[in-house]
Amino acid sequence: MSFISERVNNLAASATLVMSQKSAELRAAGVDVINMSIGEPDFNTPESIKEAAKEAIAANFSHYSPVPGYLSLREAICEKLVRENGLHYTPAQIVVGNGAKQELCNALLATVNPGDEVVIPVPAWVSYVEMVKLAEGKPVLVYAGVDQDFKITPDQLEAAITERTRVVMFNSPSNPTGSVYTKKELAGIAEVLERHPYVLILADDIYEHINYVGGAPSISQFESLKDRMIVVNGVSKAYAMTGWRIGYLAAPLEIAKACSKLQGQYTSGVSSIAQKAAEAAYRGPQECVEEMRQAFERRRDLIVSLAKEIPGWIVNKPEGAFYLFPEVSSYIGKRNGNQEIKTSGDYVLYLLEEAHVAAVDGDAFCAPGYLRLSYATSEDNIREAMRRIRVASEKLL
Repeated sequence: MSFISERVNNLAASATLVMSQKSAELRAAGVDVINMSIGEPDFNTPESIKEAAKEAIAANFSHYSPVPGYLSLREAICEKLVRENGLHYTPAQIVVGNGAKQELCNALLATVNPGDEVVIPVPAWVSYVEMVKLAEGKPVLVYAGVDQDFKITPDQLEAAITERTRVVMFNSPSNPTGSVYTKKELAGIAEVLERHPYVLILADDIYEHINYVGGAPSISQFESLKDRMIVVNGVSKAYAMTGWRIGYLAAPLEIAKACSKLQGQYTSGVSSIAQKAAEAAYRGPQECVEEMRQAFERRRDLIVSLAKEIPGWIVNKPEGAFYLFPEVSSYIGKRNGNQEIKTSGDYVLYLLEEAHVAAVDGDAFCAPGYLRLSYATSEDNIREAMRRIRVASEKLL
C-alpha cells in the first residue's frame, strides 16, 4: 500500500533539477563537471538591492506581509509595467508569490477546471505540463521544431483551440529555445486569440529583459487581450535574484483575488526581506540589467559559433534567454564501445559520463531529439564544455 496521492504519483520530477543534482553528486565525488543544466544567472545580486535587504532587516521588516505582497512593492510593479510595457494595472491586480513559478501555478489552479484544455506551444519549460496536470487540466501541445525557429504559427494555434480550451500559455523569450517572437508574429497570434473570447492567455515574461532584439517581446502588449491576460514575471533572471524567490502576476481583478485567496491557504505572503529587495530592484538603478544582458549576448554568440563545429548538431541562433537548444538526433543509433545511444536522453547521460558536461534532455521539454544547454556561465566554461562535448561526440560511431 502506498500513502502517496495519485496527484503526486502522476507528476514528473523536474528534469533540470534532477540533472543539477546529478552534477552536484559527481562534483562531490571529485569529478570536474561543468553544469550547463540549470537556468540560473551566474552573476551576483547587485549591491544596491542587497543593501536594501540589509536596511529592511535593520528596520524590522520581520513580520507577516499581506498575502499578495506589500503595497509598496505592488505599486513598484505597477510603475514598472507602465514604464517598460505600457500596461496599466492597479496594486489590487498584482499578486506577489514565491517566484514566477508559484504565480504560474496559482493562475492555472485558480482558472482551470478538471478536463479543461490548456494549449502549450512546445518545446516548453519542464513545469508547464506538470502544472496543468496538477490543476487536473488537459495539456494540448503545439509543436514547432528548429525548422520553424521553435515558433508556432497562427494556423497551428487556431487548429489547437476547441470549445474545451480554457488557457493558452505563451513564453517569449522562450525557455528552453531562446526564441523570440517578432511583433508581427505576435500580432498574428493575437488575431487568433481575439476570435476566441472565452480563452485566457497566460504570458510568462520572466526572460523579457534577456533578449537581443530589443523591445518587450510579449503577447501581453495587445490591448485587445487585456481583459483575458495574466502576466507573470519576477526578479530572478533580470536582476540575478533566483534565490530571493520573488515573482508576481498581474491579472484582471477577479483572477488576482482568486490567486490571492489560493495563496493565502498554502503559503501566505512571501519573505518580507525579499520583497523589500525586489522593490529596490524595480525602483533602483537599472544599468545592471543591461550589463548582464550584454554579457549573455556575448556568451550566446560564443556558444552558437562553437556548437556549429560539433558534427551532426543542428543549431539556430537564439534571440533571447540564455539557452541553446540544438537538434542532436543524428547521434541516435551511434555507439562508443558497448554504449549505444538510443535516445537523446542517452546522449545527455553519455555527455555527463564521458565529457563531464551536464545538459538536459529535450524530452523534458516535450521535444525528444534535442538537448538544452544553459550558457549562464563563464566564457571559459563555455569554451571548455563545448570542447569536451565535441571530443566526446566524435568518439561515437
